[in-house]
Amino acid sequence: MGKLVVILGSTGSGKGVLIQHIREVRPDFLYPRSCTTREMRAGEIDGDQYFFLAKEEFERRIAAGDFLEWAHFGENLYGSLKSEILLPLQEGKTLLLELDVQGVRSLQKMIPSEQIITIFVDAGSWAELERRVRARAPISDSELAKRKKRYEDEVTFKDEATHVVVNATGKLDEAKREIDAIINAL
Repeated sequence: MGKLVVILGSTGSGKGVLIQHIREVRPDFLYPRSCTTREMRAGEIDGDQYFFLAKEEFERRIAAGDFLEWAHFGENLYGSLKSEILLPLQEGKTLLLELDVQGVRSLQKMIPSEQIITIFVDAGSWAELERRVRARAPISDSELAKRKKRYEDEVTFKDEATHVVVNATGKLDEAKREIDAIINAL
């Protein structure tokens, strides 16, 4: 029976760094590609981490039932394709996916609970996350307010998660060891 490991956490929690670490230590995992309508960033390749779709194509695929879950973020759409997840799970593979709370809750309705492992990356209070976000790049007050609202929603999932990994400032190596212990026990 396959396993779907889902990483989630607030903006600035360090989940991207932890996912990159997992990719390096567990090349045997599958990393399903998501679809998005956002613009491709420098260095990105269509079909690598994302399939970049026009909004009309994304909406057509929603109507066709191609997605396990999808959501709006800002002006863009993001979604997880059934084809990227269901067949590998049936084949007994282990997959790792980054999702938000809404996406996890959608998947939990369609995939048996014994196949989903959720890892919530907790980096502390909003004040700490705001400091991290501001340190990464300039951000408008309105964008910061949106991220705070998402933080407040995301942190509600913490008690529901299969595992919580604390990624406190200056403690990344400890967080990596926690992640390693979880994924090596699968």
